[in-house]
Amino acid sequence: MQYALLYFETPTEYARRTGPDQDAYWGAWTTYMGMMHEKGVSQGGQALHPGQSTVVRSAGADRIIEDGPFAEAREELGGFVIVDVPDLDAALTYAQAAPCAAPGAGHVEVHPVLQMQTEDA
Repeated sequence: MQYALLYFETPTEYARRTGPDQDAYWGAWTTYMGMMHEKGVSQGGQALHPGQSTVVRSAGADRIIEDGPFAEAREELGGFVIVDVPDLDAALTYAQAAPCAAPGAGHVEVHPVLQMQTEDA
């Protein structure tokens, strides 16, 4: 079963991407992603640019656009990975191993991926 792991980081943790501790920051993520790749569970994903999100809402025929980052957000979505694992418990184990799951660093949201039926199926 596939799960989306969404990685949220605190502003302090996010700042480590380009700060004096960036080698340790990226090293931890490289090790983590490499482990999932070696186990054959990673189906792809990407890191996201900080503070460059846009929210679109529809109000009838009008489009409402809000540019981020958003002041009410305590943590920012830093990236995502799709994993293919046997069950939710396995997905939670991989989520717990993420650098941003460490105390004070952020959190990981785990979402089951909805498998869409095609007309050919």
